Amino acid sequence: MRIGILQCGQAPAELKQDMGDYPDMFVRLLDGRGFDFRTYHVEAMEFPASVHDADGWLLTGSRHGAYEDHEFIPPLERFIRDAYAAAVPMVGICFGHQIIAQALGGTVVKHPDGWSVGTQDYDFGGETVRLNAWHQDQVVVLPPDAQVAGRNEFCENAALIYGDRAFTVQAHPEFSDGFIQGLMDTRAPGVVPQPLLDRAADRMGEPKGASLVADRIAAFFKQPRAIAKGAA
Repeated sequence: MRIGILQCGQAPAELKQDMGDYPDMFVRLLDGRGFDFRTYHVEAMEFPASVHDADGWLLTGSRHGAYEDHEFIPPLERFIRDAYAAAVPMVGICFGHQIIAQALGGTVVKHPDGWSVGTQDYDFGGETVRLNAWHQDQVVVLPPDAQVAGRNEFCENAALIYGDRAFTVQAHPEFSDGFIQGLMDTRAPGVVPQPLLDRAADRMGEPKGASLVADRIAAFFKQPRAIAKGAA
């Protein structure tokens, strides 16, 4: 099954050499689950010719806000709506979670309660899943078709499911503790409050549920789907 990775941002240059860029992290996350991948750097205006150029689409994180004025955001939102209408499945992570919601009628804001950084516990339908997080923006109004699939006290809309057409997660199952530490060293100083960084440091090394989320992503992409009316 071919998954197109829509790269919406880039890892800090200081971390790429040792840890790779965002698409590399998703290839590692989903390794052994029957996928091959092609990356399109949409942040740099590299878009697929058609929503049917892959069997499913995975939208990465980004340091940009979905609500900000960037050249790539309007065409990305159009692509999301076209893929959704054609029933080509999408998975969005962090910024990907937010931009899918925004494109389909939801609202994303810079949350007044601030940042979520490092190890966090989420309730996925009664199952506690521990994941790394790195975000200040949140989806605060759901699109019409979205249902909450995961939440915690800080982030009520931490995972969303849109029938069989999209599955999105605010946290970062693809981020290792080492990458979180790298972000704390390179992007956090002067931006993220020190008490949050101290709490993140205290929880560093706790076991994560990244493989559980990877299994859910794989199952979502592979579930049988009817072809949407009018799809080419």
